[in-house]
Amino acid sequence: MKAEIITIGDEILIGQIVDTNSQWIGTELNKIGVSVYQISSIQDDKQHILNALKEAQERVGIVIITGGLGPTKDDITKHTIAEYFNDTLVLNEEVVNHIKNLFANYNIPFSESNRLQGMVPTKATYLKNEYGTAPGMWFFENNTVFVSLPGVPSEMKGLMENEVIPKIRKEFQLPFIIHKTLITYGQGESVVAERIEDFENNLPNFIKLAYLPDFGSVRLRLSAKGDHKKILVDTLQEKIDELYQLIPDIISGFDDGGKIEDRIGILLKEKGKTVSTAESLTGGKIAATLVSVAGSSTYYKGSIIPYSAETKINLLGVSSKTIKNHSVVSKEVALEMAKGAKEKLKTNYAIAVTGNAGPSTDDTDKSVGVVFIAIATDSAVFVEEFNFGKPRGRVIDKTVNKSLQLLLKEILKN
Repeated sequence: MKAEIITIGDEILIGQIVDTNSQWIGTELNKIGVSVYQISSIQDDKQHILNALKEAQERVGIVIITGGLGPTKDDITKHTIAEYFNDTLVLNEEVVNHIKNLFANYNIPFSESNRLQGMVPTKATYLKNEYGTAPGMWFFENNTVFVSLPGVPSEMKGLMENEVIPKIRKEFQLPFIIHKTLITYGQGESVVAERIEDFENNLPNFIKLAYLPDFGSVRLRLSAKGDHKKILVDTLQEKIDELYQLIPDIISGFDDGGKIEDRIGILLKEKGKTVSTAESLTGGKIAATLVSVAGSSTYYKGSIIPYSAETKINLLGVSSKTIKNHSVVSKEVALEMAKGAKEKLKTNYAIAVTGNAGPSTDDTDKSVGVVFIAIATDSAVFVEEFNFGKPRGRVIDKTVNKSLQLLLKEILKN
């Protein structure tokens, strides 16, 4: 079964917001055996929406649409879908009562524009939106399912989890899709591909290999699809064992599909360990990434952001002599920052970063893009130098990613 995701909204196309809905929907559909064939973002324009629906119907069996279901005049999705199906809108009292109750709980006055949100196409199956006013809608026309959802992420997710996913499972006989992802470090994509070329050429036709490169690492994702789960699981395990025989020197473990900060959190909790950060050029972005994980307060103890040389000295105990002799962008300063953070915040691990994000290099002799990342553990402190190039945003983001990779690698050692 193939699906297409269509997000509607000028705010996406002009870059005002990032389309996270499609990523989340794609992940959830894949879990139940639905393959996403295409993702499109389109304007709040009637003809554009009509064209997108027609084209999607020719390609896939399930079309998921998000956005354009609000109470204002620029929200035209519901009216346009009704036109596409040669349908009319009628007032659904169940939707109206739900909106009234929702507003009453928050002491919000109910208006005529809110009543209009209760207008639903006659051919649609109403999907109750527990977290908002815009109803979800399910259509089945010409052997294609169309699902229209609000664009607010919390409302969309609630409808997908409570209504759409269960209904798709009930209506369709779905295959199994299983992914296993190995993480490799230290060699580039082309080198890894050369080492496992014969392995890739001899994969069975129901297993695909994808290379997912990042700075300093390449994830190898094996994806198996079919109707017999045991065959898929057993064959995937055989292929993983083969990879461990072919490239044991660069495999560092599995990627469970979650974000690296989630993985770090799970491991630190399991081991009863803690971590802190000392961030110069990233200004707290590593900390923000770590604390985005629910329950991170059990293992993340805090951050010191010594953006100037003075604060590096006063808050972390970095030697003024070290700064004078080597500059603030140096491996020596990074090492002392990591030691200082670990000692002052009393953690098992500490990350420290210093570098030139640009556009200028201030009072250092290092070029823009040069970054030093230090990791302190209970047994050692080490530092690595990188050149992340330009521009500033890229340098900062790559520093965050690489810092978390280095931390994870140390946690996995113990």
